[in-house]
Amino acid sequence: MTTVETPGQVGAPRALGRHGPMFAAIWLAFLLDPVRSAWADRPAPHAWIGLVATLVFAVTYLALWLAVRTDRARLVQVPPLQTRLAWMAVLSGLAVVMVAALGQVGTASVVYLAVTVVMLFPAVVFVPVVAVLAAAVLVTGITVTGWEHSPWLAFSTIAASLAVFGVRSMMTRNMDLIRAHETNAALAAESERNRLARDLHDILGHSLTVITIKAELAGRLFDDDPARARTELADLERLSRDALTDVRRAVEGYRDLTLPGELARARTALAAAEIDASIPGSTDDVPTPVRELFAWTIREAVTNVIRHSGARHCEVRLSADSVEVRDDGCGMAAGVVRGSGLLGLQERAAATGATLVTRSLDPGWSVQMVMP
Repeated sequence: MTTVETPGQVGAPRALGRHGPMFAAIWLAFLLDPVRSAWADRPAPHAWIGLVATLVFAVTYLALWLAVRTDRARLVQVPPLQTRLAWMAVLSGLAVVMVAALGQVGTASVVYLAVTVVMLFPAVVFVPVVAVLAAAVLVTGITVTGWEHSPWLAFSTIAASLAVFGVRSMMTRNMDLIRAHETNAALAAESERNRLARDLHDILGHSLTVITIKAELAGRLFDDDPARARTELADLERLSRDALTDVRRAVEGYRDLTLPGELARARTALAAAEIDASIPGSTDDVPTPVRELFAWTIREAVTNVIRHSGARHCEVRLSADSVEVRDDGCGMAAGVVRGSGLLGLQERAAATGATLVTRSLDPGWSVQMVMP
């Protein structure tokens, strides 16, 4: 089994559990034997050297564990190579001092060296290193005078390495899941920004142009034709209110409930389905009270065209008192309303006094919402 080392992206630090350092410190209990041995041999110089080396080794290992833990919380899988080599050099040097000063009892450091290699390096590196360390424990136990054969230490070295590798693999998968979640969140935010920009463009692009033109026209007519100027001003007020309503709904995310936004959605959806579309570019003539109903009509009818009709062309016809979506597809029996969507439209129509008319064309099908 191999692992691939990929530098993690540095993110905002995540909250760390308070009990993590205590858990790591518990495993330092295996260094108690070197400490007891050094303490028993006092005041010999080698005992003091071994004692200091063991304590510094323990502190260094705990500091490494905390540093790796902090990096993982920031989604950094491994530190830079120079940093990893520095950690290994310090711990290896201290382990050599422990063995030289205390003898075989100092080989307890081998387990920690193996775990450190697993934490910091890929499998292609740590597998042979762990194997060499375990073999060295076995060989020295046999060949060095006064040392005892220690298969248990060799087994502990391999077992601890496998356990840490499992923990490391789990943490790596967790980091991958966190990165994927953050990527999805960023994509969702970008998609929402694009949606809002698109909706605002669709809603305001035409409306503001018409408002400007009507304002200029009303200004010119104010002296020559006051009655017509008042009419233009009334239209100007209605257009402004409709645009404001559509903008508010777009900002709130209710894109499906805005008539300009629904026309834009229909245009995009039909193009994606490779259906030629004739879509009106203006909603100015549609009164405010019926705009939402017409938006729902376009949504449901266009969805049915894409899903069921097999049409090559779709046309949306829009006026002040009706909206019609017609296609040249397979159609269905005249006067029949099928599907929960069209039944829902029928209920909406009944609630507002409108009439939903479905009829067969030659070829095709038509869905029309007509106001009384």
